[in-house]
Amino acid sequence: MSSPSENPLVLAASLDAALRPTDWSDYVGQQQVKANVRIAIDAAKKRGGLPEHILFYGPPGVGKTTLAHLIALTLGAQLKSTSGVAVERAADLAAILTNLEPGTVLFIDEIHRLPRKLEELLYPALESGHLDIVLGKGPSARTVELALPPFTLVGATTRIADLSGPLRSRFGGGTYQLDFYTDEDLRDIIRRSALL
Repeated sequence: MSSPSENPLVLAASLDAALRPTDWSDYVGQQQVKANVRIAIDAAKKRGGLPEHILFYGPPGVGKTTLAHLIALTLGAQLKSTSGVAVERAADLAAILTNLEPGTVLFIDEIHRLPRKLEELLYPALESGHLDIVLGKGPSARTVELALPPFTLVGATTRIADLSGPLRSRFGGGTYQLDFYTDEDLRDIIRRSALL
C-alpha cells in the first residue's frame, strides 16, 4: 500500500496548490479582467458585503479556476468547488447551497453543463438568497422557501453560448472573457513555476 505522499492524486493536488498563484501580483496575464474583478471586490468590501456573482469564459487553461481561488483568498472566504456535470439533480444543488457557510465563494466549473431545470432553481438563490423546494406532486404540492447564507457564485465556462440568457443575466458582478496567453505571458508563467 502506498503512502499518501506517493498517491498520484495527492501529488497532483499538492503540485496544483504549489503552482497556483496566491496573490494578484503573481497572476500572469488577463490584465483588464484582473483589474475589473479587483475593483468589484474592493467595492464590495467597502460596502461591507460580498461581490456580486461573476462569470468567466474562455478556452481551457487560461486561468478561470485560479481567478476563483484568488477571489476567495482576497475575501478571506472559503472556496467550495464543483462542476456543472457533477450537479445532476435538484437534490444535489440543494445540498450544495444549503451547506454553504456565510460568505463562501461557490465555484461552478463548466457551468454550461448544468441542466436547464437546475439553472432555474439557481435564479432565486442568486437574486434573493433563497431556494424554492417543491414538496409533493400535483394539486397537493407546495413550495417551501429555504433561506440561504450569503455567497458569491463564480461560474466558469468554455462555452458561453450554451448558457441561457436568463442565467447569464444573473451575474451582476460581470461577465469576463479570458483570452489565450501571449508568448510573454507563457514565458512568465514558466519562469515563475520553475522558481517554486
